[in-house]
Amino acid sequence: MTELRRFRVGYLSHVPHQSFLDTAAEHPVMEVVRIPLDQPEEAVLAALQGVDAYYCMASRDELPKRFHVGPELLRDLPDLLMVGSTGAGYDTVNPKACTEAGVLLVNQAGGNAEGVAEHAVGMMLALLKRMPEAQAAMRAGQAKNRVALMGRELRGRTVGLVGIGHVGTRVAEIVRLAFSCPVLACDPYLDAATVAARGARKVEMEELLAESDVVSLHLPLSPESRGLMNAESFAKMRKGAIFVTTARGNIHDEPALHAALASGHIAAAGLDVWEQEPPPPSHPLLNMPNVIVTQHTAGVTHESRSNISRIAALAFADAASGRMPPRIINPEVVERFRARYEAKTGRPIA
Repeated sequence: MTELRRFRVGYLSHVPHQSFLDTAAEHPVMEVVRIPLDQPEEAVLAALQGVDAYYCMASRDELPKRFHVGPELLRDLPDLLMVGSTGAGYDTVNPKACTEAGVLLVNQAGGNAEGVAEHAVGMMLALLKRMPEAQAAMRAGQAKNRVALMGRELRGRTVGLVGIGHVGTRVAEIVRLAFSCPVLACDPYLDAATVAARGARKVEMEELLAESDVVSLHLPLSPESRGLMNAESFAKMRKGAIFVTTARGNIHDEPALHAALASGHIAAAGLDVWEQEPPPPSHPLLNMPNVIVTQHTAGVTHESRSNISRIAALAFADAASGRMPPRIINPEVVERFRARYEAKTGRPIA
């Protein structure tokens, strides 16, 4: 009997969590290949040319540009069948280029939803209670009048969610059930009934900005969302509202946000994502006492990292075993992927 061909999955440098390797080890039809980054790019590329699937870092500033998945890399990897990102996002992968190359792209959407949602709500609470301002004053030896740092409570305040997918739905649940908050959501890809089932009232962007005490972003970076929160958007927000984003950098315009904060129109902001990650120490937003900053760590919890890594390993294991994996980003490529998979592996994929 001919031995079943093993499906080779390559990753660069490291995986997000040991659970990826542990889960992969339970599926002997799959072979995992670590490719060190501390070697010439030509050697890294040669190693990638020997794999069926590429487990690609999702953080754009952690992965050398040469190994972002776009037209150039895909031309150099003509036999690549599948790409899986290491997170819910896939900033380092061009879905259109994957489709044109016949490459299936999957992510781990929902795998870190709890970690990101808790982070977003934590920022809301800290900003409303003015914790970063109090901390800055105390550390500078300027803590005097407590009334000058009087905060607000989240309970009953209107929370506006731009995007209500996995993370947005969990945020809506937390603020609605724990804090009795009315929740508005703007999501052009969902109808009103679906948004309602996820715990919010569907509105257009202008109403969300005008009516929300808290605006929180929960949408992917795309050509449509890039620069969505600009000077005009911030000006349309309710005066004294707070802004939180655990989504992606480049969705909000950083200089425009700084100006809106400096003018006092926006009371405070919580920022987990940046145009450059991490931002330089001189970045103006890092030095504002009414801004909480984190280094894209909302989903970096033991639980979330374990979960997304396990989901990724299971997706590759599905492909290795001849099954179509879930969470496909470019479903239009499925039939071409089937043909390429069978041609390379000698067996069909269901």
